[in-house]
Amino acid sequence: MADVEALKKKAGIEACQFVKSGMKVGLGTGSTVKHTVIELGRRMAEEGLEIVGVPTSLATEKLAIEVGIPLVELSEIDGLDIVIDGADEYDPDFQLIKGGGAALLREKIVAQESSSMVVVADDRKRVDTLGAFPLPIEVTPFSHEATVRALSRLLDCRVNIRMAGDGPVVTDNGNMIADAHTGPKITDPNSLETQILQIAGVVQVGLFNNMCDAVVLAGSDGVQTVLNPKGRLTS
Repeated sequence: MADVEALKKKAGIEACQFVKSGMKVGLGTGSTVKHTVIELGRRMAEEGLEIVGVPTSLATEKLAIEVGIPLVELSEIDGLDIVIDGADEYDPDFQLIKGGGAALLREKIVAQESSSMVVVADDRKRVDTLGAFPLPIEVTPFSHEATVRALSRLLDCRVNIRMAGDGPVVTDNGNMIADAHTGPKITDPNSLETQILQIAGVVQVGLFNNMCDAVVLAGSDGVQTVLNPKGRLTS
């Protein structure tokens, strides 16, 4: 476990290679990306890096402030140059499942506003077909039982509201998270995303399609950066 954590830290730091002075940077959420945020703060303090950040969660906002990264509201700027975030799974087409940390709505808004996306992950997140990790779906509290039933019918699998102790997990936006246990069967994530978003109680789904441009991957052989050949960082 110590080796895994050391590699995750190294990958989080390595992802900072894509960040240059003057950039507007989306700051992701999770145990690996926290090392990216910390490293960016160090580079600002010690190397003169000049950036502004947009956090994807309250936890990341707190950490960014602690390490000295100036933050701006996404609505105040015209897009982002890059977002660095984690993932729960990614497939050979660089399609992602995200939302294990319950921040998927903010993460997706930030990702859509970014000119490029770099994912930091360990090699356990690399899969042939998405879906072994339960698919997170952010839903409104209002009549959430009906939304869960509709999702179960659509996906033909068990869907449950994510719990924390005696109550449901509540997102930073006041919503709930439904986890769909599809199994590794998501062969057409683009189509599935469209179908799920048609259910009225669904706020957003943790399928991040056609967004990821590179993965900084921590594995048993060390850390490697894999570029999406169809991505925006290859030109």
